[in-house]
Amino acid sequence: MEGLVINERLAERYASFRAKIAEMFSTTTQEYVDRALEYADRHIGSLARYDGRPMLDHDVEVARIVATEVGLGRNSTVASIIHDAVRVVAKHEEDAVLNDMLKEVGELFGQEVVGIVVGLANISELKTNTQSEQASDFRDMIVAYSEDPRVILIKLADRLEVMRSIEIFPEAKRQKKSWESMNLYAQIAHKLGLYNIKSELEDLALSQLEPADYRHICDKLAESEQERLLFIERFIEPIKRGLNAAGIRYHIKSRTKSVYSIWNKMRKQKVPFEGVYDIFAIRIIIDCPREQEKMQCWTVYSVVSDIYTPNTERMRDWITIPKSNGYESLHTTVSAGDGKWVEIQIRTERMDDVAELGIAAHWRYKGVNQGAQTSEQWLHRLRELMDETKEDIAERFDAKPVSNEIFVFTPNGDIRKLPEGATILDFAFDIHTNLGSTCAGGKVNGRAVPIREPLKNGDIVEILSQKNQQPKADWLNCVVTSKARSRIKAFLREEQAKAARMGREELERKLKNWKLTSKSIDEVVAYLCKYYKQRTGTALYQLIATEKVDLSVVKEVLTKWLSGEADELRRAAEAEAERLRKSTAATPAPRTQTDALVIDESINNIVYKLAKCCNPIKGDDIFGFVTINSGITIHRNDCPNAKRMRENYPYRIMEARWRDQAQGSFRVTIAITAQDATGLANQITEVVSHDMKLNIRSLNLSSRGDGTGFGTISVEVPSTGVVDMLIHAIMRIKGVQRAYRVNN
Repeated sequence: MEGLVINERLAERYASFRAKIAEMFSTTTQEYVDRALEYADRHIGSLARYDGRPMLDHDVEVARIVATEVGLGRNSTVASIIHDAVRVVAKHEEDAVLNDMLKEVGELFGQEVVGIVVGLANISELKTNTQSEQASDFRDMIVAYSEDPRVILIKLADRLEVMRSIEIFPEAKRQKKSWESMNLYAQIAHKLGLYNIKSELEDLALSQLEPADYRHICDKLAESEQERLLFIERFIEPIKRGLNAAGIRYHIKSRTKSVYSIWNKMRKQKVPFEGVYDIFAIRIIIDCPREQEKMQCWTVYSVVSDIYTPNTERMRDWITIPKSNGYESLHTTVSAGDGKWVEIQIRTERMDDVAELGIAAHWRYKGVNQGAQTSEQWLHRLRELMDETKEDIAERFDAKPVSNEIFVFTPNGDIRKLPEGATILDFAFDIHTNLGSTCAGGKVNGRAVPIREPLKNGDIVEILSQKNQQPKADWLNCVVTSKARSRIKAFLREEQAKAARMGREELERKLKNWKLTSKSIDEVVAYLCKYYKQRTGTALYQLIATEKVDLSVVKEVLTKWLSGEADELRRAAEAEAERLRKSTAATPAPRTQTDALVIDESINNIVYKLAKCCNPIKGDDIFGFVTINSGITIHRNDCPNAKRMRENYPYRIMEARWRDQAQGSFRVTIAITAQDATGLANQITEVVSHDMKLNIRSLNLSSRGDGTGFGTISVEVPSTGVVDMLIHAIMRIKGVQRAYRVNN
């Protein structure tokens, strides 16, 4: 180690880093760091990042964060510099080569450094792909791989450097790394008390996952900065006078909430930026001996509360009982007048150091020697903290990373962003149209699932395809993405056009074979559309192409039409309908039976049923429609289909009315729009069942996500008069905005 002179290229490139090391550490440590730079350059000097800069730049910056922002020592700094060199060998070389390298690392830098770099190499092999496995893997990572607790702290520093350089990565990697940083690494940093790292990771991740929201909040903070600074200056002036009079040695910092914290509060409380009242906090940091800390903190609190009125419900005493990660501070929120509230944090220099550097500073103040094996106590506490947070991490991975979006992975680890509710089929079309068109199912986290299986955050998805598979119309019910819908619709349109061509060709061929060419093809098609009740010729052609109509029947229909026989059949049908109407009008007895629309009765031995399209009930104006196979169907006069039936089939229409003494119950459905409030379903049930004594058949209510809810209630009623009373009673419920009858 003696006499080491680092080469000029490395010395120049990393001059500021080396100057910082020289400022913080001994000459011996400086020599170790220079040796680490030489060693790493020899092994990975040819490797570059996405922007073309040397990979070693990343390692050096991680080492700088480890030394200056996390507060670790020589071995951690050295391990940070060489960790990628070891990782590359561990990933691409045989075990024998790796063992030789680790032996060399031990000889050059010591066995502690070997332990750290091995732990970091092992961590790099973990795949963070599914929510349950991801949380579990990282818990196991802490316990199994962190034989030295500094491993996880270096890993957090590594991720922080990656997020600070996030713009150099491709879009998919930016999204994946940002999601992991927000949902996993930031949570670990929080549990370890690394609040600065936690906040920065969250802000950097938010800038990628919700860029519009991030820019909006940053702009708002910039707009209000000058006003905020003037307010803070006026606010702290009387506090300074009080502290000076009490003889307290102190300094004051103001801290603006992180962008992520503001965004999260806006989202949870559903308020705009202006609705977040505690945008900043004041921190009073006391300089005093350890034995006077608690007394002086409470003295400062007394001074503050004499000047401003505190909100006792927002008082937090983490001095008497510190947080599990060592955090100590007094928090109070005071009124500054004009409806403004300010959070004040009171702590000592030592407490602030712990708050800034987390568990590393906490154990350093406890006297743990970073360079020796006395870190067992630190490791034990670190494991306890990670065990405490396992449920928190699992919950974070169950939650959406951003509103209405999920992230899923291919088996190779590539990330795909999809809307919430996306299915296997959406995923397949997102990868490639051909894969979507031939999708026959898939595997989610190794489990076989159908094409309509909804996906969740973090799922690993493999698509199973079949060559003879093709999109079907019901696939449109299985997808939510516009890409999948448009591709399926395009395929169906193409297939319909193909079927229409084949159907027309087949019809033209048959007409020639049947020698039925006295009418043009267009006239024939128009008649067949009317006969088969098809709106367009294309629809008729598709029926022919798919063999859904019997061509022998088509021949018979056309023969009767062309010979005039069809007209005779039509006239006979109309005469029978007229006879039925006259017979019904002349004989009151059947009408008495028919008017009483009681379930399972019949009209003049003709079976009837209530139409599902309009759901008539006693009191509605109604008519009967003679069907071909189902007897008579009873419709309301205002039925959506009434106009079409009266115009196209006037000979099938029958007068109908309710018998005055008709008894029975009818199901009616009421649609309800209301404010999204707790207990609404109970209030509706109380009114319908208890007050009106009606039988509820079903009740469905759901939130729209905009503060309102919508739902339906199906109730058995004896007549329309009761329906009007029911709607009036529901409208009187507090929060109900609209109630109206709908067709079942």
